[in-house]
Amino acid sequence: MNWTNALPVVAVFSSLLPGLLIFALREQQQGLRTGLNLLGVTVKLIVVGVMLWGVSQGLDFRVEAPFLPGGALILHGDALSLQFVSLSAVLWMATTIYAIGYLRGTPLQSRFFGYFSICVSATVGVALAGNLITFLLFYELLTLATYPLVVHRGTREALDAGRSYLAYTVAGGTLLLMGIAVLHALSGSPQFVPGGYLASVPARHGPALTVAFALLITGLGVKAALIPLHGWLPKAMVAPTPVSALLHAVAVVKAGAFGIVRVIYDVYGAETLEQLDLTAPLIAVAAFTVIFASLRALQQRHLKRRLAYSTVSQLSYIVLGAALLGPIAAVGGLVHLIHQGIMKITLFFCAGAFEKTLGVHRISEMDGIGRRMPLTMSAFTVGALGMTGIPPTAGFISKWFLAAGGLEVGQPWVVWLFVVSGLLNAAYFLPLVYRGWFSIPTAEWPEDHQPESGWETRRMLLLPTLFTALLTLLMGLLAGSALGPLGWSQLIVAREFPL
Repeated sequence: MNWTNALPVVAVFSSLLPGLLIFALREQQQGLRTGLNLLGVTVKLIVVGVMLWGVSQGLDFRVEAPFLPGGALILHGDALSLQFVSLSAVLWMATTIYAIGYLRGTPLQSRFFGYFSICVSATVGVALAGNLITFLLFYELLTLATYPLVVHRGTREALDAGRSYLAYTVAGGTLLLMGIAVLHALSGSPQFVPGGYLASVPARHGPALTVAFALLITGLGVKAALIPLHGWLPKAMVAPTPVSALLHAVAVVKAGAFGIVRVIYDVYGAETLEQLDLTAPLIAVAAFTVIFASLRALQQRHLKRRLAYSTVSQLSYIVLGAALLGPIAAVGGLVHLIHQGIMKITLFFCAGAFEKTLGVHRISEMDGIGRRMPLTMSAFTVGALGMTGIPPTAGFISKWFLAAGGLEVGQPWVVWLFVVSGLLNAAYFLPLVYRGWFSIPTAEWPEDHQPESGWETRRMLLLPTLFTALLTLLMGLLAGSALGPLGWSQLIVAREFPL
């Protein structure tokens, strides 16, 4: 095994091994636990950086091991997978630092960080999976590793949310397995191929391919929170805020959206999908989800639940961009995979800081919070403006390419979809910004939520929040950079999506 074969394995195990070691630590061994977390983060960032450089130079990172007759376990670092891995690595770093500050003084930290690390490993495995069998293995590991995080607090509400999460995701995983089984019977389980590997399947198998596509998209749509498969996500907001951030920006929902992109471009391919006319229903579901979830967000009075419905809406941008089967729309969907993660994690980081510092959970409690926590509220404002799509934030770049992509493929209604979506985003985000900066607090801030001396909140809550808010601005201002998310998305479409 040479170094190009080894790096995909190291990328997975750089978080898996620290996680397994953390399980064995006593609660009092905080320094060692923190050291293992940060060691894993550092190794993963270095490995991902080397792989990004290698792929840009044309190197191929791939390892394969026999698994089933007609199928193997394959880890493959192509441009698409490394885009998702890069997001996971950078946000794992930020979320790990944030979680250390958020959970300080609470019990069961070794259990939390152990499962947290395994969850990240599963996400990286999903990203690097080179075929559907490998994808399914890590996809289900992600379900199992995330459940203990959702129920971490052990309250009745948390346990109810965990049961809902398992019911949805296990059912989705079952449908995904059924779809993979149908395709395996038709073509085996070859590795993902740019343009899809099903073009060679005889035309008489069109009905079977249609059924398999419906099973795959429905199964993946559970984690991608496509309506009506989204019910588990708002309930899961009872989890600690680092878990909410992980669910919405890095791991579970992104795994579903990423899987849909893989199925569209590397399993079926644009040509097969057009021949079978399979994308029209998916486009309709994604467009409906964009609007309906935004309307539901408007009705929420709990801050994290409003952010949850915003995620349901924004994730469908990625699905819509992929399903339109045009190069500009594909770029928009892929870059939004990164941009949405950065912006949404910023908002959840802010929500967690408000909660830990001032006991704020509901929108009505945010009046004047910017006077008490100006840096955190500034970061929240940047994230909210980004989600609304206001320049020069990253969100503007995503929406511009998605709308232009609709025009490119002769679907001008897509422009109006994003106009309406932007107005709805403004309707449920801008009032929060107004409350935070301009409303007068109705009562004194609680005395029992004191931050560290000289800081508006705990440093390990504030610094990751400011970091991701800065990224939200830089990804918009420096969108033309060849190595930025937009440039890398254009590279993916040029190399791997023959459209």
